[in-house]
Amino acid sequence: MTVAEAHVVLLATGGTISSRSSLAGGPAVATDTGEEVFGALGSPVSHPVRVLDVFQKGSYLLTFEDMAKICATIKEVLGDPRVLGVVVTHGTDTMEETAFLADLTHGDERPVVFTGSQRAADSQDPDGPANLVKAIAVAGSRDARGRGVLLCFAGTIFPARGVRKSQTVRLDAFSNPDFGALGQVSAQGKVAMVVQGSRPAPLPLPPAGSSSPRVDLVAAYPGADSVLMHASLEAGAAGIVLQGTGTGNANQKLCAEVAAAKAAGVVVVTSTRVEAGPVVPIYGAGGGGEDLRAAGAIGSGLLRPSQSLILLSLLLRLHFSHERIAEVFAERGSPPESSH
Repeated sequence: MTVAEAHVVLLATGGTISSRSSLAGGPAVATDTGEEVFGALGSPVSHPVRVLDVFQKGSYLLTFEDMAKICATIKEVLGDPRVLGVVVTHGTDTMEETAFLADLTHGDERPVVFTGSQRAADSQDPDGPANLVKAIAVAGSRDARGRGVLLCFAGTIFPARGVRKSQTVRLDAFSNPDFGALGQVSAQGKVAMVVQGSRPAPLPLPPAGSSSPRVDLVAAYPGADSVLMHASLEAGAAGIVLQGTGTGNANQKLCAEVAAAKAAGVVVVTSTRVEAGPVVPIYGAGGGGEDLRAAGAIGSGLLRPSQSLILLSLLLRLHFSHERIAEVFAERGSPPESSH
Protein backbone atom coordinates (compact mmCIF):
# COMPACT_ATOMS: atom_id res chain seq x y z
CA MET A 1 0.00 0.00 0.00
CA THR A 2 1.37 3.42 -0.95
CA VAL A 3 0.25 6.86 0.18
CA ALA A 4 1.41 9.90 -1.77
CA GLU A 5 0.51 12.50 0.86
CA ALA A 6 1.59 13.04 4.45
CA HIS A 7 0.62 9.95 6.42
CA VAL A 8 1.11 7.72 9.44
CA VAL A 9 2.76 4.31 9.00
CA LEU A 10 1.23 1.35 10.82
CA LEU A 11 3.75 -1.41 11.58
CA ALA A 12 1.92 -4.61 12.47
CA THR A 13 3.76 -7.20 14.55
CA GLY A 14 0.93 -9.43 15.82
CA GLY A 15 -0.32 -9.60 19.39
CA THR A 16 -3.84 -9.88 20.75
CA ILE A 17 -5.06 -7.08 18.49
CA SER A 18 -4.44 -9.45 15.56
CA SER A 19 -5.47 -12.67 17.31
CA ARG A 20 -8.42 -14.95 16.69
CA SER A 21 -9.54 -18.29 18.05
CA SER A 22 -9.37 -21.04 15.45
CA LEU A 23 -12.00 -23.00 17.36
CA ALA A 24 -14.83 -21.92 19.65
CA GLY A 25 -13.28 -21.58 23.09
CA GLY A 26 -9.83 -22.39 21.71
CA PRO A 27 -6.61 -20.44 22.23
CA ALA A 28 -6.16 -17.10 20.51
CA VAL A 29 -3.41 -16.94 17.89
CA ALA A 30 -2.01 -13.91 16.06
CA THR A 31 -3.29 -14.41 12.50
CA ASP A 32 -4.62 -11.09 11.14
CA THR A 33 -2.41 -9.05 8.84
CA GLY A 34 -1.91 -5.36 9.38
CA GLU A 35 -4.43 -4.57 6.64
CA GLU A 36 -6.97 -6.78 8.40
CA VAL A 37 -6.31 -5.07 11.74
CA PHE A 38 -6.65 -1.66 10.12
CA GLY A 39 -9.71 -2.73 8.15
CA ALA A 40 -11.52 -3.66 11.37
CA LEU A 41 -11.67 -0.04 12.52
CA GLY A 42 -15.23 1.05 13.01
CA SER A 43 -14.55 4.79 12.83
CA PRO A 44 -12.58 7.12 10.55
CA VAL A 45 -8.96 7.94 11.36
CA SER A 46 -7.43 11.38 11.72
CA HIS A 47 -4.63 10.84 9.18
CA PRO A 48 -4.01 8.73 6.07
CA VAL A 49 -2.35 5.43 6.99
CA ARG A 50 0.10 3.16 5.18
CA VAL A 51 0.27 -0.39 6.54
CA LEU A 52 3.36 -2.63 6.69
CA ASP A 53 3.64 -6.09 8.23
CA VAL A 54 6.79 -6.87 10.22
CA PHE A 55 5.61 -10.27 11.46
CA GLN A 56 2.63 -11.89 13.17
CA LYS A 57 3.62 -13.14 16.62
CA GLY A 58 2.38 -13.19 20.16
CA SER A 59 4.74 -10.87 22.01
CA TYR A 60 5.51 -13.56 24.59
CA LEU A 61 7.46 -15.27 21.77
CA LEU A 62 9.70 -12.33 20.88
CA THR A 63 13.47 -12.29 21.21
CA PHE A 64 15.76 -9.27 21.49
CA GLU A 65 16.51 -9.75 17.78
CA ASP A 66 12.81 -9.56 16.93
CA MET A 67 12.54 -6.33 18.92
CA ALA A 68 15.60 -4.94 17.16
CA LYS A 69 13.98 -5.76 13.80
CA ILE A 70 10.95 -3.67 14.78
CA CYS A 71 13.26 -0.81 15.75
CA ALA A 72 15.18 -1.08 12.47
CA THR A 73 11.91 -0.99 10.53
CA ILE A 74 10.84 2.14 12.41
CA LYS A 75 14.08 3.85 11.37
CA GLU A 76 13.61 2.68 7.78
CA VAL A 77 10.08 4.06 7.36
CA LEU A 78 11.06 7.36 8.98
CA GLY A 79 13.45 7.83 6.07
CA ASP A 80 10.38 9.00 4.12
CA PRO A 81 9.79 12.73 4.85
CA ARG A 82 6.07 12.28 4.13
CA VAL A 83 5.70 10.13 7.25
CA LEU A 84 4.13 12.07 10.13
CA GLY A 85 4.74 9.34 12.68
CA VAL A 86 4.63 5.60 13.28
CA VAL A 87 2.20 3.33 15.09
CA VAL A 88 3.34 -0.15 16.14
CA THR A 89 0.66 -2.71 16.97
CA HIS A 90 2.20 -5.17 19.40
CA GLY A 91 1.26 -7.75 22.00
CA THR A 92 0.92 -6.40 25.52
CA ASP A 93 3.06 -9.06 27.22
CA THR A 94 6.38 -7.53 26.16
CA MET A 95 5.28 -4.17 24.78
CA GLU A 96 7.18 -2.47 27.61
CA GLU A 97 10.43 -4.07 26.43
CA THR A 98 10.11 -3.35 22.71
CA ALA A 99 8.84 0.19 23.25
CA PHE A 100 11.77 0.91 25.57
CA LEU A 101 14.32 -0.45 23.09
CA ALA A 102 12.72 1.70 20.41
CA ASP A 103 12.90 4.73 22.70
CA LEU A 104 16.55 4.10 23.53
CA THR A 105 17.46 4.12 19.83
CA HIS A 106 14.98 6.74 18.51
CA GLY A 107 16.44 10.13 17.65
CA ASP A 108 13.80 11.44 15.23
CA GLU A 109 11.40 14.19 16.26
CA ARG A 110 8.44 12.33 14.82
CA PRO A 111 6.33 10.25 17.21
CA VAL A 112 6.45 6.47 17.49
CA VAL A 113 3.40 5.10 19.29
CA PHE A 114 2.90 1.53 20.52
CA THR A 115 -0.57 0.12 21.07
CA GLY A 116 -2.45 -3.17 21.10
CA SER A 117 -5.39 -4.73 22.86
CA GLN A 118 -6.47 -6.90 25.75
CA ARG A 119 -9.28 -8.59 23.84
CA ALA A 120 -8.85 -10.65 20.70
CA ALA A 121 -10.03 -9.37 17.33
CA ASP A 122 -12.91 -11.87 17.24
CA SER A 123 -14.15 -11.15 20.77
CA GLN A 124 -17.65 -9.74 21.22
CA ASP A 125 -16.34 -6.30 22.17
CA PRO A 126 -12.69 -5.89 21.06
CA ASP A 127 -10.76 -2.92 22.42
CA GLY A 128 -8.14 -2.95 19.67
CA PRO A 129 -9.94 -0.72 17.15
CA ALA A 130 -10.47 2.14 19.62
CA ASN A 131 -6.86 1.88 20.82
CA LEU A 132 -5.58 1.97 17.25
CA VAL A 133 -7.69 4.98 16.23
CA LYS A 134 -6.31 6.92 19.22
CA ALA A 135 -2.72 5.82 18.58
CA ILE A 136 -2.97 7.06 14.99
CA ALA A 137 -4.20 10.43 16.28
CA VAL A 138 -1.17 10.66 18.59
CA ALA A 139 1.30 9.59 15.90
CA GLY A 140 0.08 12.35 13.60
CA SER A 141 -0.14 15.02 16.29
CA ARG A 142 2.34 17.90 16.32
CA ASP A 143 2.04 17.97 20.12
CA ALA A 144 3.58 14.49 20.27
CA ARG A 145 6.70 15.47 18.34
CA GLY A 146 10.01 15.39 20.19
CA ARG A 147 8.69 13.19 22.99
CA GLY A 148 10.33 9.95 21.96
CA VAL A 149 8.52 6.65 21.87
CA LEU A 150 5.08 6.57 23.46
CA LEU A 151 2.57 3.95 24.48
CA CYS A 152 -1.11 4.75 23.94
CA PHE A 153 -3.59 2.43 25.61
CA ALA A 154 -7.18 2.89 26.79
CA GLY A 155 -6.93 6.60 26.02
CA THR A 156 -3.83 7.30 28.13
CA ILE A 157 -0.44 8.26 26.67
CA PHE A 158 2.67 7.06 28.53
CA PRO A 159 6.38 7.57 27.91
CA ALA A 160 8.07 4.28 27.02
CA ARG A 161 10.62 4.63 29.81
CA GLY A 162 9.17 3.20 33.00
CA VAL A 163 5.95 1.89 31.46
CA ARG A 164 4.81 -1.59 32.46
CA LYS A 165 1.88 -3.90 32.11
CA SER A 166 0.15 -3.77 35.48
CA GLN A 167 -3.10 -5.60 34.73
CA THR A 168 -3.36 -9.01 33.09
CA VAL A 169 -6.88 -8.66 31.64
CA ARG A 170 -8.32 -5.23 32.48
CA LEU A 171 -8.60 -2.84 29.52
CA ASP A 172 -6.48 -0.13 31.18
CA ALA A 173 -3.56 -2.54 31.21
CA PHE A 174 -0.58 -0.19 31.61
CA SER A 175 0.83 2.17 34.20
CA ASN A 176 3.97 4.22 34.71
CA PRO A 177 4.28 4.90 38.46
CA ASP A 178 7.58 6.78 38.39
CA PHE A 179 7.48 8.71 35.11
CA GLY A 180 3.72 9.27 34.95
CA ALA A 181 1.41 9.80 31.99
CA LEU A 182 2.05 12.35 29.24
CA GLY A 183 -1.51 12.90 28.15
CA GLN A 184 -4.90 11.64 27.08
CA VAL A 185 -6.76 11.00 23.84
CA SER A 186 -10.49 11.61 23.74
CA ALA A 187 -12.98 9.35 22.01
CA GLN A 188 -13.04 11.95 19.23
CA GLY A 189 -9.27 11.66 18.78
CA LYS A 190 -8.32 14.97 20.43
CA VAL A 191 -4.81 14.72 21.86
CA ALA A 192 -3.91 16.60 25.06
CA MET A 193 -0.34 16.32 26.35
CA VAL A 194 1.60 17.76 29.27
CA VAL A 195 5.02 19.42 29.15
CA GLN A 196 7.97 17.03 29.21
CA GLY A 197 11.64 17.65 29.94
CA SER A 198 14.49 17.00 27.50
CA ARG A 199 15.41 13.44 26.55
CA PRO A 200 18.82 11.70 26.58
CA ALA A 201 20.57 11.34 23.24
CA PRO A 202 19.67 8.14 21.34
CA LEU A 203 21.87 5.07 21.46
CA PRO A 204 22.82 3.23 18.26
CA LEU A 205 20.98 0.10 17.25
CA PRO A 206 23.31 -2.89 16.78
CA PRO A 207 23.54 -4.01 13.16
CA ALA A 208 21.62 -7.11 12.14
CA GLY A 209 23.67 -10.25 12.69
CA SER A 210 25.81 -8.75 15.44
CA SER A 211 26.74 -10.76 18.51
CA SER A 212 23.96 -11.80 20.90
CA PRO A 213 25.42 -11.94 24.40
CA ARG A 214 23.40 -13.88 26.94
CA VAL A 215 21.64 -11.74 29.56
CA ASP A 216 19.65 -13.45 32.32
CA LEU A 217 17.19 -12.36 34.97
CA VAL A 218 17.62 -13.85 38.45
CA ALA A 219 15.27 -13.16 41.36
CA ALA A 220 16.10 -12.66 45.01
CA TYR A 221 13.50 -14.05 47.41
CA PRO A 222 13.35 -15.32 51.00
CA GLY A 223 15.77 -18.24 51.27
CA ALA A 224 17.27 -17.76 47.80
CA ASP A 225 20.71 -19.25 47.26
CA SER A 226 23.24 -18.65 44.49
CA VAL A 227 22.40 -21.73 42.39
CA LEU A 228 20.48 -19.89 39.66
CA MET A 229 22.96 -17.04 39.37
CA HIS A 230 25.85 -19.49 39.31
CA ALA A 231 24.07 -21.48 36.59
CA SER A 232 23.72 -18.29 34.59
CA LEU A 233 27.45 -17.68 34.86
CA GLU A 234 28.20 -21.28 33.91
CA ALA A 235 25.94 -20.88 30.85
CA GLY A 236 28.11 -18.00 29.67
CA ALA A 237 26.02 -14.98 30.60
CA ALA A 238 27.65 -11.65 29.82
CA GLY A 239 25.12 -9.82 31.96
CA ILE A 240 22.65 -10.54 34.75
CA VAL A 241 19.77 -8.48 36.09
CA LEU A 242 19.19 -9.25 39.75
CA GLN A 243 15.58 -8.65 40.75
CA GLY A 244 16.09 -7.59 44.33
CA THR A 245 13.66 -6.92 47.13
CA GLY A 246 12.85 -3.50 48.54
CA THR A 247 15.35 -0.84 47.51
CA GLY A 248 17.42 -3.48 45.71
CA ASN A 249 18.53 -6.02 48.30
CA ALA A 250 19.44 -9.72 48.27
CA ASN A 251 21.42 -11.87 50.76
CA GLN A 252 24.96 -12.99 51.53
CA LYS A 253 25.03 -15.89 49.06
CA LEU A 254 23.79 -13.82 46.14
CA CYS A 255 26.11 -10.98 47.08
CA ALA A 256 29.11 -13.33 46.99
CA GLU A 257 28.02 -14.51 43.53
CA VAL A 258 27.77 -10.90 42.36
CA ALA A 259 31.39 -10.38 43.38
CA ALA A 260 32.39 -13.55 41.50
CA ALA A 261 30.53 -12.34 38.43
CA LYS A 262 32.23 -8.95 38.54
CA ALA A 263 35.64 -10.66 38.84
CA ALA A 264 34.79 -12.72 35.76
CA GLY A 265 33.88 -9.61 33.74
CA VAL A 266 30.11 -10.19 33.90
CA VAL A 267 27.94 -7.11 34.40
CA VAL A 268 25.29 -7.36 37.15
CA VAL A 269 22.51 -4.80 37.40
CA THR A 270 20.31 -4.66 40.49
CA SER A 271 16.64 -3.80 40.05
CA THR A 272 13.67 -4.47 42.32
CA ARG A 273 10.38 -6.34 42.37
CA VAL A 274 8.68 -3.32 44.00
CA GLU A 275 6.17 -1.45 41.84
CA ALA A 276 7.63 2.05 42.22
CA GLY A 277 10.56 3.98 43.64
CA PRO A 278 14.31 3.91 43.00
CA VAL A 279 16.93 1.27 43.61
CA VAL A 280 19.24 2.84 46.18
CA PRO A 281 22.09 1.28 48.22
CA ILE A 282 21.01 1.61 51.86
CA TYR A 283 21.35 -1.69 53.70
CA GLY A 284 24.32 -3.82 54.71
CA ALA A 285 24.63 -7.01 56.79
CA GLY A 286 26.22 -8.93 53.92
CA GLY A 287 23.47 -8.83 51.32
CA GLY A 288 21.83 -5.42 51.28
CA GLY A 289 21.98 -2.92 48.46
CA GLU A 290 25.15 -1.27 49.73
CA ASP A 291 26.88 -4.66 49.85
CA LEU A 292 25.73 -5.41 46.29
CA ARG A 293 27.12 -2.06 45.15
CA ALA A 294 30.43 -2.75 46.87
CA ALA A 295 30.51 -6.19 45.20
CA GLY A 296 30.23 -4.50 41.79
CA ALA A 297 26.52 -4.41 40.98
CA ILE A 298 25.10 -1.43 39.09
CA GLY A 299 21.85 0.03 40.38
CA SER A 300 19.02 0.41 37.86
CA GLY A 301 17.54 3.54 39.39
CA LEU A 302 13.87 3.68 38.42
CA LEU A 303 14.09 0.99 35.73
CA ARG A 304 12.32 -2.26 36.57
CA PRO A 305 13.71 -5.71 35.68
CA SER A 306 12.04 -5.91 32.24
CA GLN A 307 13.49 -2.66 30.95
CA SER A 308 16.79 -3.11 32.82
CA LEU A 309 17.29 -6.35 30.89
CA ILE A 310 16.63 -4.59 27.57
CA LEU A 311 19.02 -1.74 28.33
CA LEU A 312 21.76 -4.09 29.53
CA SER A 313 21.29 -6.33 26.47
CA LEU A 314 21.64 -3.32 24.17
CA LEU A 315 24.73 -1.92 25.92
CA LEU A 316 26.51 -5.28 25.87
CA ARG A 317 25.80 -5.60 22.15
CA LEU A 318 27.36 -2.17 21.73
CA HIS A 319 30.44 -3.39 23.67
CA PHE A 320 30.18 -0.69 26.33
CA SER A 321 32.55 -0.96 29.28
CA HIS A 322 31.34 -1.63 32.83
CA GLU A 323 31.95 2.01 33.71
CA ARG A 324 30.04 3.30 30.70
CA ILE A 325 27.15 0.92 31.40
CA ALA A 326 26.94 2.31 34.93
CA GLU A 327 26.82 5.86 33.52
CA VAL A 328 24.01 5.01 31.10
CA PHE A 329 21.93 3.33 33.82
CA ALA A 330 22.40 6.39 36.03
CA GLU A 331 21.16 8.58 33.19
CA ARG A 332 18.27 6.43 31.95
CA GLY A 333 17.13 5.42 35.43
CA SER A 334 17.03 8.96 36.81
CA PRO A 335 13.77 10.75 37.70
CA PRO A 336 12.20 12.93 34.97
CA GLU A 337 13.31 16.18 36.60
CA SER A 338 16.95 14.93 36.60
CA SER A 339 17.00 13.84 32.95
CA HIS A 340 19.42 15.65 30.70
